[in-house]
Amino acid sequence: DFATPRAILTGHDYEITCATICAELGLVISGSKEGPCLIHSMNGDLLRTLESPETLEGPKNCLRPKLIQASREGHCVIYYENGLFCVFSVNGRLQATMETDDKIR
Repeated sequence: DFATPRAILTGHDYEITCATICAELGLVISGSKEGPCLIHSMNGDLLRTLESPETLEGPKNCLRPKLIQASREGHCVIYYENGLFCVFSVNGRLQATMETDDKIR
């Protein structure tokens, strides 16, 4: 028996650097090397784009997501390469930010 993909997720222009699945909400959240994080349904539909605060100011400040985690309550925490944490709602609204000098793994 061969496994077949349930869905093909599209929308990133660069390689995927991080991803998470929130089975309770039926969401897949992924981040790419030079672009925004995307929220897809498990069926493959692109639902939202999560833009970092610096990305909204211009492409030269584009942040690279390193880690993503989603909660069953509908929050998404993204850690970016420069030490910035952002909390988004699954509706795409930026709720909070925090910077750290620590290396997070």
